[in-house]
Amino acid sequence: MYAKAPSRPPISVIAGLIFRNKRVLICQRSESTAFGLKWEFPGGKIEDRESETDALHRELKEELAIEIRESEFFSGYTYSYEDGPTVFLCFHWVKSFEGDPQNIVFEQISWVEIDDLIKFDFLEADRRLIMEIIERQDIFLQALTGVSSSAPKLV
Repeated sequence: MYAKAPSRPPISVIAGLIFRNKRVLICQRSESTAFGLKWEFPGGKIEDRESETDALHRELKEELAIEIRESEFFSGYTYSYEDGPTVFLCFHWVKSFEGDPQNIVFEQISWVEIDDLIKFDFLEADRRLIMEIIERQDIFLQALTGVSSSAPKLV
């Protein structure tokens, strides 16, 4: 009987959910990177001894040239790629930021409607989050417009 090789600890990753005008910002990975041309939410690895918030601030400044003013935890879970790494994903809703997002490291960036997220070829690990965003989109739309999309309509 063979002993199973010790598994490596999960890679901790932080990503930001950035909304504007009822749209969310998504980013396409560069062709030359791992998982090239897959779509994702902006962010990256959390460095040793770095908090989630500090990592998010650093990553979004490096990738989009924006400064976060306020963010809030939205979702987090662990995902294991078949024949690949296990990642712990933490997603924060970026409620306010300074600057206009610029594409510094991606193939392209795009503002898309929430319901259109399922049309893009996202990283496998992000698919669960996409379903959460779609199912809970009312909280984002209400915060962006001040009106709930599920509120009763007056006739």
